[in-house]
Amino acid sequence: MALDPRFRGGTEGLRFAGYAAVFDRADRGGDVVRAGAFGAVGPVPLLWQHNGAPVGVIEQAGEDARGLRVIGRIDDARLAGLVRSGAVSGLSFGYRVKAAARGRYRELTALDLVEVSLVAQPMQPLARVHAIA
Repeated sequence: MALDPRFRGGTEGLRFAGYAAVFDRADRGGDVVRAGAFGAVGPVPLLWQHNGAPVGVIEQAGEDARGLRVIGRIDDARLAGLVRSGAVSGLSFGYRVKAAARGRYRELTALDLVEVSLVAQPMQPLARVHAIA
């Protein structure tokens, strides 16, 4: 995986960049995240499969034209190895709904971001790690 030029390498843990959410694409549960749903994003932990103690940190998170782009560091050596090898590349996010509209899909228009997780099978298939360092 090539590293995004805006991404600076560090010396601790495995650093990565990717999308925890992709806008305007239905996920496996029938939800669609709309641009602007996250607003200003504060610090959130990096978890494994939405459970347990943090396995690293999310250093940067924010919306761009595609979705919720994150840059983080994995401190758990075993998980870092799985991501490095490509065995794990899924990303996901935990949230609280502040506003949504019902239609063919549930359109998520305002969310409180609670955490970002590395996952084996993301609910949104396009939510993936796209660069490692």
